[in-house]
Amino acid sequence: MNIRRGIAALAVTTLALGSLAACGSGTAQDEETPESLSFWYYEEDDSGQTQAWKKAAELFEEETGVSINFERKSSTQMMQNSSQYLNSDDAPDIAESNRGNGSAGVLSTMGLLTDLGEYVDQYGWDEKVTGADATVAKYDENGIMGGDTWYGMTSYAEFQRVYYNEDMFAQYGIEIPTTFDEFVDACQKFVDAGVTPIAADAQEYGVLWLWWQLVSQKADDTFMEDWHMYKGDVDWESGALTYATDTIADWVEKGFISTNATGMKAEDTTQAFIKGEYPIYQTGTWNQGRFVKQITDFEWTAAVLPESVFAEGCAGNLLVIPERSKHHDLAAKFIDYVLSEEVQNYLGNAGGIPVAANLDEITDEKSKAMIEEYSSFANNDKLSYYPDYAASSLTDAIPASLQELVNGTMSADETLQSIHEKYDSGVEEMGFAD
Repeated sequence: MNIRRGIAALAVTTLALGSLAACGSGTAQDEETPESLSFWYYEEDDSGQTQAWKKAAELFEEETGVSINFERKSSTQMMQNSSQYLNSDDAPDIAESNRGNGSAGVLSTMGLLTDLGEYVDQYGWDEKVTGADATVAKYDENGIMGGDTWYGMTSYAEFQRVYYNEDMFAQYGIEIPTTFDEFVDACQKFVDAGVTPIAADAQEYGVLWLWWQLVSQKADDTFMEDWHMYKGDVDWESGALTYATDTIADWVEKGFISTNATGMKAEDTTQAFIKGEYPIYQTGTWNQGRFVKQITDFEWTAAVLPESVFAEGCAGNLLVIPERSKHHDLAAKFIDYVLSEEVQNYLGNAGGIPVAANLDEITDEKSKAMIEEYSSFANNDKLSYYPDYAASSLTDAIPASLQELVNGTMSADETLQSIHEKYDSGVEEMGFAD
C-alpha cells in the first residue's frame, strides 16, 4: 500500500498550520516552578484510573510543592476540539488523549504533542510499558501507531469482557459457558424460556464492540495489521468479517439480541444489567468498578468471549504533554508518579487494570483475575484494539451500519458492504490511499 499524508484532509477540526511556528522548543517552559500544573481529562471521577491519577497528584505535590489542577472535560469536547485546545495559549500542561491513528496519531503529525523519548530514557518507562501496551503510545512520521516515537504514555488498560449474571443462570438451570458452543446454547435456552439473553445497545457502541469481538475470534495477525496499520489491503471476503456480520444478524433473528437495541445507549444497557434484567452483557472493564460497587442483588463473573484469538481492547488513553505546555519537565515527573509501583498497585485495587503493578499487592480477587486475563492476551500481542482506530470517522460510521442490521433495514451482506465503503472513505480522509 502506497501511503501519502494529507493533513488538510484529516477528519478533525481544521488547524491553522501557520500558527505552529509558536509551538517549537522556543516556547517558554520550565522557567520557574509554578504553583500548579493543569491536567485536562475526561474519565469518570469514580473510575479507577482517575482515582489513581489523583493519588499520584498527592505524592507529586508532597515532593515538589506543585499541585495538579484537575479540569474535567467531556470526551466529545476533547475528541472534536483537541487540535484547537492544544494549539492555544491556554493549552494544559498535561492532557488525556484518545489513542489510535485517528486521535493521538493525528495530533502528533500536527506537531501538537511533545516527543517523550528523552523522558522515556530518563525514567525507564519503556521497561514498564511494553509490547502491545506500548504500540498505542508510539507513532511513526505518518501518525500510524506502532512507530518509533513516544508521543504519549499509558497508565492503565481496558478490554471487553462478557459479564454473566450467575443468579439468572442458576435460576434457569444453565451453566456459565466456557466454550463458544456452550455460549450459543445458553443464549438459546434463555430465549426458549422467554428471556432476551444479551444486553446490547445499537444506538452507541455495544453492538459494534460485540461485532469486533466476533471478528477477534477468527482474525489473524495479518488481518489486524492491515486493518489498523495499513500494511496491506483489508481482505473484505475474509472469514472473520463475514462470520462476525452473519453472526450478529443470526443472533438478532433468533432473539439473542433484541431489535429494541436500536433505541438503547450504553448507559441503558449498563443499568439494565446492574438491575438484573439481562443474564449476559459484553462491556468494557471500565464498568467493572461500578459492578463491584453497585451490584448488590446477585453474583456475577466475567471472561473474554469464549474461543477468542484476540481480546478487544488495549492500553488505555494516553497522558500527553502538549508541545505548548510551559512545564514539560514537571509534567513528565507527574507521569512518572502515575507509573510508580505504589500508584499502579493502588489502581489495581481500585478496579482498574494497571500496566506496571506488582500482582502480589492486588488483594481484590475479581480485580486480580481481570488483570491476569488482560495480561494473557497483551503479553502475547493478542489485542485487537477497537475497529474505529483506523480512521476518525469510523467511530460513528460503523455503528450506523450495524444499527441498520439490527433494525432489519440492511442484510448482513449489505451491512458489510456499507462498512467496507465507510472504512475506505475514512482511511482516505485520514490521508492514506492505495
